[in-house]
Amino acid sequence: MMTAGLLAESYLHQLDPVIFSLSGSFAIRWYGLAYLTGFLIAWMMIRWLVNTGRSIIPAAAVGDLMIFIIAGVLIGGRLGYVIFYDPSLLIEFSSSPPWWELLNLPRGGMASHGGMIGVTIALLLFAHRHRLPGLHLLDVAAFIVPPGLMLGRFANFINGELWGKSIPNAMQTNPPWWSVKYPEEVMMEHIDVSSLSTHIGGDQTLRQQVVEAIRDGDKITIETIVPQLTAWWPSQLIQAIAEGPVLLTILILVWWRPRKPGIVSGWFLLSYGTLRVFTELFRQADEGVPLVFGLQRGQLLSIGMVLIGAILIIWCRQRASNTIGGFNKRQVLATQPPTPQEHVSS
Repeated sequence: MMTAGLLAESYLHQLDPVIFSLSGSFAIRWYGLAYLTGFLIAWMMIRWLVNTGRSIIPAAAVGDLMIFIIAGVLIGGRLGYVIFYDPSLLIEFSSSPPWWELLNLPRGGMASHGGMIGVTIALLLFAHRHRLPGLHLLDVAAFIVPPGLMLGRFANFINGELWGKSIPNAMQTNPPWWSVKYPEEVMMEHIDVSSLSTHIGGDQTLRQQVVEAIRDGDKITIETIVPQLTAWWPSQLIQAIAEGPVLLTILILVWWRPRKPGIVSGWFLLSYGTLRVFTELFRQADEGVPLVFGLQRGQLLSIGMVLIGAILIIWCRQRASNTIGGFNKRQVLATQPPTPQEHVSS
């Protein structure tokens, strides 16, 4: 049941991750729809860049390019999560499908940093295959990524995952409208559900029944439990705004005039990394992943992206290469084809 709940001004999360389900275990989820929509928007943006002369990618190759990008996102994103956050999944197997826990996507999911690494590798392979400058393909990929990142964060919010940190204690009595309360907190022992033992009946444990009753909008249960729930920062929405419209605006400003290949992707790494370090301040650390110097794993990876981005910008500015793109008006691209050296070095 997909409803919205407000109590004491704090948003009560009652969103259902499943759009609809069919017979058996097959279901259409918002998370999958977010990925599908992100890929569709990416394809439309690449077509626009090509058709308006802002990219030197052949129009006939856009379909193949999207296949490489999708493969890079899915493979890199999953491997990134396993390697960065839960390596044990590499050696865990079960007797039921998908048998190998690496392929069990509901357990752990995807990592954005891994997806970016996967896309980078896929694009460099595509560039070699089609004799295109790899750095330009990375620039194009950087420009089309923000909408997908934003949709992924929205899906995280709908799924009720990647909770933010609790808002200050002084604000818990009368939490603001933008804070979020999750029914799943009932599964923690500090929430008292004993008074509902006679009100709720079913085959599940009492705490699970209470969670389901809140999701179904049971008034008595909501009035009893929700005041006990903690109000949290909506970290998923904060990151959706930062990684979507804010990041895209930065990249448009950077690419407002033609740039040497690699400049835009360098600014993407620098900007995304900086935004991610900041927004992680509102997000809980991943369970079981230790902090290093007080920094979360995502922040450490993002700091690395900032350093790589800065180095890439400096290096690309010093390279002798043609400028490409520009959003202020239709640009006339350089007519000289990329040199073999550019293919190798890119």
